[in-house]
Amino acid sequence: MFPRAATRPSLSLLAAPLIVALAMSAGGCKRAEREEAAKPAPAKVQEAPVRTKEQAMSALLAVPELKAWSEQIEKRSKGKAHGAVIEDDPAPREINGRKYYQLTFVENRANDVRRRESFLVSQQGDEILVDDTETGSILSLQEWRRNIERVELKSAD
Repeated sequence: MFPRAATRPSLSLLAAPLIVALAMSAGGCKRAEREEAAKPAPAKVQEAPVRTKEQAMSALLAVPELKAWSEQIEKRSKGKAHGAVIEDDPAPREINGRKYYQLTFVENRANDVRRRESFLVSQQGDEILVDDTETGSILSLQEWRRNIERVELKSAD
């Protein structure tokens, strides 16, 4: 028979594989941490800067159709009337989570102001929508342009 001490593994022999396993897993964790740190950070989606009401009005007046309307109004009235943008409602209108300024292009005459078309200009980004008050629908600028003949027939004469 073998002596009793020979049949039992010593504590130091059992501890050695455990220490090696722990060292390997710690090394694996550090490697994972290094790999994670080496990955580029996900790109943050930057929101467009907030546009002021004045900037929104300027953007609306820059629309080619509205520039043409302004010229027509001045020409027909011999300078007595002008195209202008006014605010319909100071409270922003929210559509699909986006806020819009409510603006209207008008013929500004000495005795009155005549509405030509209502617009919604986004507070962030460069989106301009048309608020068709006759039908109660919202059109993109491109959709509105396809139907511009209907709009051109409106006149202050």
